[in-house]
Amino acid sequence: MTHELTLMAVHAHPDDEVMGTGGLLARCAAEGIRTVLVTCTNGEQGDGPGGVKPGEPGHDAAEVAERRLAELRESAELLDVAHLELLGYRDSGMDGWSANDHPEAFANIPPDESAGRLTALMERYRPQVVVTYDENGGYGHPDHIQAHRIAMAAAERSGVPDKLYYTAIPREGVRQMIQTLRDSGVDIGFDPPEDFGTPDELITSMLDVSAHTEAKRKALQAHASQAENIFLLRMPEEVQQAAFSFEAFVRRFSRVEAPDKEDDLFAGLR
Repeated sequence: MTHELTLMAVHAHPDDEVMGTGGLLARCAAEGIRTVLVTCTNGEQGDGPGGVKPGEPGHDAAEVAERRLAELRESAELLDVAHLELLGYRDSGMDGWSANDHPEAFANIPPDESAGRLTALMERYRPQVVVTYDENGGYGHPDHIQAHRIAMAAAERSGVPDKLYYTAIPREGVRQMIQTLRDSGVDIGFDPPEDFGTPDELITSMLDVSAHTEAKRKALQAHASQAENIFLLRMPEEVQQAAFSFEAFVRRFSRVEAPDKEDDLFAGLR
């Protein structure tokens, strides 16, 4: 039986969908590929109104979650996502935060339970391509790591996806961008560790999503409550254009024949 070409992106929080896969989602939609976005948590540990941080007076987790989910729906619409699925787990917060200890935090949910729910979604939508984070969740966030775990488990249990990818940030590209900004007198406000990003030799797939940079920018702007934490929104437009024009991935497995280096995650499937 032939199924409709479908992409499923598995992300941890509202706003995660934009930077690494916003262009991919918009590009696939424009090409007639059905897109499914799975967001695992409600984002309770994000900033509250006025930039109030978790743990500070006035931070209302339920209120933050409500606003962030509304922003997520707007972002998904801007990226032309066909189906948005919310697993509804509680945001675990960054590694080392007190929120890590909450029994309902996503990172503390038995993987069998959450992977079971994701397996059901894979069986329902039958995505040929699944995209999620690598083993370290990109940068060590507990919810990103848990999203990786359940995506891998669901892919194995369901046997549905033909190809699975990790999002990636090319290490050398990041270094070059930061150096260019510094040479131009722009302060990005932080110093990435030396090992930040994915070694370039591991990247298998580089996608040109330049036709969708405006949709990606608007989707990122939709997450207005977290704007203080999204440094690219503070960068000059030409920097945003360069950063938003390409997205990189590492192919974890493929059950179909595909080139070693790809410019299309559906290579071998159409």
